[in-house]
Amino acid sequence: MSKPLKKAIVLLSGGLDSATVLAIANQEYDCHALSFDYGQRSMSEVNAARKLADSVGATHQVIHIDGGVMAGSALTDESIAVPEPVPGEQALDIPVTYVPARNTLFLSYALAVAEVSSARDIFIGVNAVDYSGYPDCRPEFIRAYEVMANLATKAGVEGHQLTIHTPLIDKSKAEIITIGDELGVDYAVTVSCYQANAEGEACGKCDSCQLRQKGFEEAGISDPTRYF
Repeated sequence: MSKPLKKAIVLLSGGLDSATVLAIANQEYDCHALSFDYGQRSMSEVNAARKLADSVGATHQVIHIDGGVMAGSALTDESIAVPEPVPGEQALDIPVTYVPARNTLFLSYALAVAEVSSARDIFIGVNAVDYSGYPDCRPEFIRAYEVMANLATKAGVEGHQLTIHTPLIDKSKAEIITIGDELGVDYAVTVSCYQANAEGEACGKCDSCQLRQKGFEEAGISDPTRYF
């Protein structure tokens, strides 16, 4: 009889990166996926996350956060336009698509669920290569959060150290797509667009869409994204 797999908590947005992370974690762990309804423009990404979790046999939980908590972002406020990148222009400031404290809050929920379920591992698809200037996607943030998590929890204090895994932190979008393709990720299900419609169709113009298109092109893999 095979030994039961260790449990891991996987933050699953329904996008390309988190789908790849779930596939990676699912090789060695019994995965419990967490998605969030936080007042984002479209719930199509949460619907995609549900399908992705089902496809690998992972349990899935949607956590609801009041829409006003992470206001002031183009991703949570439709009165703020989602910017379209200008070819050749490098953004210097943190973009308006930054969602206040998003990964800090998401990891906090994951930390609580991990402690309740006696999981010692959390997976998150942050990326420091194509991270669009978000401060909560940097390696130093993840390191600091992991230190805090092990100081702040009963499990950590009692010696059951928690690890935050970021398998994509140093990968290009093309490398991520190649890894996921080899693991059988169905990228047609995923939603990356900052302003996807209710059916999960993408605009093809926002920064996230542009990075995704470039990734598939550089990976030499057909782009299955559906556009409106």
